[in-house]
Amino acid sequence: KSFEGFCGRETAGIAMKGTNKLAILIVTGMLAVTTVFFNLYILLMSLQSKAKKKWAPCETIIVALCVGNGAHQLVCLVWMTMDQIDQHCLITHAYYTTVLLLLFSLKFTIMWTTAFLTFYYSTKLVTTPNECYTQLQTAIVKHAAMVVFLIPLMGLVTCMPMMAVFHEYHTNETDALNEDCGMITPDTASGKAYDALYLVAADVLPGLLMIKCCVSISVHLAIHLQHMKSSTNGAHAPKLGTQMRVIRMTLSLVLVFLCFLVVDLYVNYQIAVKHDNAIGMTFFITSFYTTLSAMVLIYGKKTFWKKLSASCLSELPCLPRREEKQAPTDHK
Repeated sequence: KSFEGFCGRETAGIAMKGTNKLAILIVTGMLAVTTVFFNLYILLMSLQSKAKKKWAPCETIIVALCVGNGAHQLVCLVWMTMDQIDQHCLITHAYYTTVLLLLFSLKFTIMWTTAFLTFYYSTKLVTTPNECYTQLQTAIVKHAAMVVFLIPLMGLVTCMPMMAVFHEYHTNETDALNEDCGMITPDTASGKAYDALYLVAADVLPGLLMIKCCVSISVHLAIHLQHMKSSTNGAHAPKLGTQMRVIRMTLSLVLVFLCFLVVDLYVNYQIAVKHDNAIGMTFFITSFYTTLSAMVLIYGKKTFWKKLSASCLSELPCLPRREEKQAPTDHK
């Protein structure tokens, strides 16, 4: 009886974990749709503006970020749907390792491209007294296209050792239904050391750069508002116009990234130390992050936000009727 009860509990646990994996897949799929929609919208609007004028460095960085977000979502869906397509793990392990390599390198690309974008805005908003540092910032921003090309290349190079130090996760018959085919884990000392280095390179370092830019922008904003308030003797509230919109966008990007960083580090701790099969959760929180960051980017560009809001509001059936009722009053 005890053996039957143990088997029953194990079966129920496996069924519950399978249900959780399916729920994560469904929610991640929904986030993938929104991510692709928002990033494709930004990409198309940027291409439309390029026909009229030359791209600014910030637009080049944003387009590179949108391409990275969309590519990550597509590869992520490929990985998660393989759990249903290849239920008996007949596809070679090298295929799954290559897909994971692409996913981790794309994540590296997204994090550093976002950090580079905040760095760009900090160079435009904050003036530093150090002339040498200012010249270095100007040189980096001047070659923005080269930087956004080198970031994915560095991500691929950083993730290549994964194929050597990570090992395939072997499961027993009890856990077979819960584990992903081709799952690789850092179960050796070298693997765990590399996993820690990857998290520092892909998460912590860009996070520190973004925090530094966030602090610089916040201090600059506080000083600037204080000067404006003193110059007007407090007669009216200081206004910054489009500059304030960019500041809100940059600070929001940093806030969203910091929330993602905390959760991502915890999930990777569960994978590396406790060997939990939480890799689907890492894809889910990354999808959530790419969706929110795309929405923040659209808000930062006033023309993008206006066109998207107008196109969404025009679909509401009540708006044309209200306009018809208000037309005679406005005419009078």
